[in-house]
Amino acid sequence: MTNSVSVPAQPLIVGVTGASGLIYAVRTLKYLLEADRAIELVASKSTYMVWQSEQNTRMPAEPTLQEEFWREQAGVATMGKLRCHPWQDVGANIASGSFRTQGMMIIPCSMSTLGKLAAGLSSDLLERAADVQLKEGRKLVLVPRETPFSLIHLRNLTTLAEAGARIVPAIPAWYHNPQTIEDLVDFVVARALDQLGIDCVPLKRWKEEGQLTVDS
Repeated sequence: MTNSVSVPAQPLIVGVTGASGLIYAVRTLKYLLEADRAIELVASKSTYMVWQSEQNTRMPAEPTLQEEFWREQAGVATMGKLRCHPWQDVGANIASGSFRTQGMMIIPCSMSTLGKLAAGLSSDLLERAADVQLKEGRKLVLVPRETPFSLIHLRNLTTLAEAGARIVPAIPAWYHNPQTIEDLVDFVVARALDQLGIDCVPLKRWKEEGQLTVDS
């Protein structure tokens, strides 16, 4: 009889930008941490300003304090593994292709970040980490939160899709009978995580057992 060795899953990078809708990032962290996943998180410089603007809350810059901040926002004190990186630390582990990951999700993704990625620019750690996923052929999931899209936005989205990124706009559905804002947010989070092969959001899926359907 041989002893089986449990190999921990490789970490997932979560990038957070200054796009409106930080609740998408919070709910993503909630479900990933509750699923005992390892997360490498990097928030862009503008994310700090958006927290102040949308929630009148100051996000700390120091990594350990920021980890506590995100855990408090997500309501998950101890489960999973979360490591936060300063946005300017381009020498961090996630900046190298030799650091193996499951891929990366940017949620929400601003049009500024999207445009830089489409142009191959890496001016901070978040953009460098995303560029690494593309060059290494790993999964990169972008959740843009903007409306309407300009022609420039659409061309940038097309460029990134052609480069291998998966685009999951922050557009919820209603067939799962949402009752709260969180229900709408969770639908987008679940569909984004689907692109990474991660199923940890309790979502009623189309025509699954227990799902209400409408006769045509």
